[in-house]
Amino acid sequence: MKKKSSETTFSNASAQVKTSRETKGQYLSANMAFSVGVMSAMYLCKGVSGAHLNPAVTLSFCSLGRVPWVKLLPYTLCQVLGAYLASGLVFLVYYDAIMDFSGGNLTVYGANETASIFATYPAAHLSLSSSILDQVVATAMLMLCILPLDDQKNSPAPDALIPPIVAVVVLGIGMSMSSNCGGAINPARDLGPRLLTLTSRLGCYNYWFWVPMMAPLLGGMLGSGMYLVFIAWHLPDLPTNRPIDSSSTKPTTEVWKQPPDQVYLLVVSFKNT
Repeated sequence: MKKKSSETTFSNASAQVKTSRETKGQYLSANMAFSVGVMSAMYLCKGVSGAHLNPAVTLSFCSLGRVPWVKLLPYTLCQVLGAYLASGLVFLVYYDAIMDFSGGNLTVYGANETASIFATYPAAHLSLSSSILDQVVATAMLMLCILPLDDQKNSPAPDALIPPIVAVVVLGIGMSMSSNCGGAINPARDLGPRLLTLTSRLGCYNYWFWVPMMAPLLGGMLGSGMYLVFIAWHLPDLPTNRPIDSSSTKPTTEVWKQPPDQVYLLVVSFKNT
């Protein structure tokens, strides 16, 4: 359910912009609303899950040792379910407007299509390879911007300011990388609403659905690997007398910041204790 707030905000804004034929909002307002939704959702669930709204981010954090692997599946299922329920709520709220706009003919393409209110779809000129590259690059950029925010060796942001900073990052990516295929950068944000269009008569699409579901996962891993290799392993060590925050929810944060040889030594020393 962690995803419900941000997805509701984005779909609400998209529905308002689309059904009003941009007389009550435009491209900028939809992206700004989505960013506000991300920020709100992070504040809402930060103390529960660490604000995991995106399976690509969760997978990357698991690979870095910052989140236990056992949490990946339940987090992902909740994220997808939250997005599904949020899209259904938006459809109910804007049902009359959507039917009036589309004339009751709910389609994916055309002047009166409504499917893009909920899920992402490729531009007519876009090839499959370009779609994959778009999502990989955009999600990698997202991870490169997220990881430094709580990296104590880098220049971490105050904990309370991380949600608005992430929101601004999402806004920047949305404003600059959405024209190709909608700027999903989040498998749950796309799969949940797409399942709604599949289980209702909102209209669906062909095989392309797997691109915004799989490419962000690859992009998230790529961005995390780039941060690890080119940034984290080159940061200066923290002072040895630095006090340990016993309230931290990320007990394994420091492990992934060490070069491979140091990680191995750390694991061996842990096993010997």
